[in-house]
Amino acid sequence: SKFVNDKWMMKNGFLNDVPEHKPWWWNIKVQKLNLSAPLILLPEVSCQKAIEILQEKGYDQAPVVAESGFILGMVTLSNTLSSVLAGNVEFSDPVTKVIYDQFSKIGLEDSLGKLSCILENDHFAIVVHKQMQFNGNGSSFMKQMVFGVVTAMDLLTFVSRNDKK
Repeated sequence: SKFVNDKWMMKNGFLNDVPEHKPWWWNIKVQKLNLSAPLILLPEVSCQKAIEILQEKGYDQAPVVAESGFILGMVTLSNTLSSVLAGNVEFSDPVTKVIYDQFSKIGLEDSLGKLSCILENDHFAIVVHKQMQFNGNGSSFMKQMVFGVVTAMDLLTFVSRNDKK
């Protein structure tokens, strides 16, 4: 079960255990990856338009985020194309019909070690940052902002370019 799985416990923030001989990059913060700003799609974007945008901009995937900032999931070019070609969705359907709603989030202040554990099971993680916002009557709320999407290739590129061995 999950409660005795150390990787699940670490991925979900319940365990800060690290390998006995952790690599030099283990405690470096995610923000050091210098990720580029993500391409974000709103939920009303059609599958057709999502395919066009992803192809035009050279992206394989993009987060789908509501206007409120709530992250709904991730859309991938391959899943969108295969769903349309299989007849499961129409080109005119909103992109929300083909999103992955199971995804991991990681903060800018989290370690590359934690990211490494997430990427052992997931293809990507959405990098988020929480920001306090105030509305007109002075009440505050926390808004989550998407800062990027990080993959194992991003981590590998960082480690190989900065290898300190």
